[in-house]
Formats: sequence, structure tokens, C-alpha cells
Amino acid sequence: MINVSDQHAPRSLIVTLYGAYGRFAPGPVPVAELIRLLAAVGVDAPSVRSSVSRLKRRGLLLPGRTAQGAAGYELSPDARQLLDDGDRRIYATAPPEDEGWVLAVFSVPESERQKRHVLRSRLAGLGFGTATPGVWIAPARLYEETRHTLQRLHLDPYVDLFRGEHLGFAATEEAVARWWDLAAIAKEHEAFLDRHAPVLHEWEHRVDTPPEEAYRDYLLALDSWRHLPYTDPGLPAGLLPEDWPGVRSAAVFRELHARLRDAGAEFAGV
Repeated sequence: MINVSDQHAPRSLIVTLYGAYGRFAPGPVPVAELIRLLAAVGVDAPSVRSSVSRLKRRGLLLPGRTAQGAAGYELSPDARQLLDDGDRRIYATAPPEDEGWVLAVFSVPESERQKRHVLRSRLAGLGFGTATPGVWIAPARLYEETRHTLQRLHLDPYVDLFRGEHLGFAATEEAVARWWDLAAIAKEHEAFLDRHAPVLHEWEHRVDTPPEEAYRDYLLALDSWRHLPYTDPGLPAGLLPEDWPGVRSAAVFRELHARLRDAGAEFAGV
């Protein structure tokens, strides 16, 4: 089984915990419970408290009280929207179809240049590739999530969104190789496989599924995986190199999810 490393930042693990289990709790998750659940993946209590404070300042967690009066935190509406949008990518069960493209064309006044930087960062974080400096492109199915993100950040006045198809002049697979760094994306998939394929292999040779072990391995796998569908926006298979490692990494995550998620929920108390 794998151990926590620098790959798993406490703040990221807290978001992953809420995405996997915490959002299904009947109310705020008590601070003591957050500390227990993060300790299982090697995060100490001070790191949990400081990370929760940062997520609170970012507007992702809201303080509250449980029915028993204990202090806790629940997801803000914006955070729930983020997780709902992410579910469509993270838990996809089939390779994406070619549904065309969404284009983001933006213009930001020089007096607001900082917003230009934020806009580029957010589009890149959503998985957009760069067609030209002011024109970004992504698979069309990412339109709704893009719209939600830009509106939440109040960046929508600077952007026009279009849907369309690529008509040339270069072959689309050649253009895609310019718009995205496919070699770098492939390395991310290979790193996921290096870390988590051996974990799946071990579970495949076990008949028992102890809840705490299942929780730990599932949370760490999900924390690694959930970033990948944003690095790799899910380009149609026909536009990717042969033997694309994303196919294998997605299969490993799906199998870990099927084997471990529900057993982990028993340890998480949901």
C-alpha cells in the first residue's frame, strides 16, 4: 500500500475528502472528525486546521454546528458546484466522444491586466489548449463547467464562448498536438500508473476489504486522479497517439473506485 508523500498536499486531501464522502454528511463535518479522517492518510492536526482556514478564506468551506453542537465545516454552494462539475470528468465511465469544440475568445483591458493572468490560469486549469494567445480551445462538453467557472470568478464580461468544428488547414490531430503538450500529459498519466497500478494489483489478490485500508488507498488514488481530467481534457481517441496511457490510468482509477469507495465510506461514517 502507498504512503502519503509530497504528492498529496493537506489542502488538496481535504477537498478530496469532501468530494468523496464529506458532502454526503447530513450537516457540517465536525473538526474532530476531519482530524481523524486526515490522520488516516498521514496529515497531522495542525495541518488540517491551517488548511481548513485557507479553504474557509477562499469561500469553499463554511463554519457551522452539528446537531450535537460540535464545531464543523460544510461545503459552500460554490464548492458544491465545483464538485458537481468535476464529477462529470472524474467519474466518467466511457471514453469521450468527439462533440466538437468550445472556443474561449477574450480581451482584457490593459488597466486590468491581472485579470488577464487569472483568466489564462483558469482556462488552463479547466483543460483548455491555446490555439492563439487570445483564443483557447477545449472539447465542447466542457462548456457548462467553463461558464460556471467564469461567472463565479466574475470573468465572464471579458470572454465570448463559441461552439464549432475544426475545418483545417492542418489535420486536426496535428493541430491538437500544437494546442496541448501531449507528451507532458502522457507523463502525468504514467506517474499515476506508477503510483496506483501496484495498489490495484495488491487489492486484486485480496479477498478482504478492511474499511480503513480501503479508505486510505481510495482517498490517495482519488486525490491523484481528480487533477488528471483537468490536465487532460479528454480528447477524442482518434486525435491521440497510439497506446495513449490515459486509457490505462482511467481503467485503474475506475477499478479502484469500484473496489474501495464503498468500503471506505464505512470508515468515513457516511
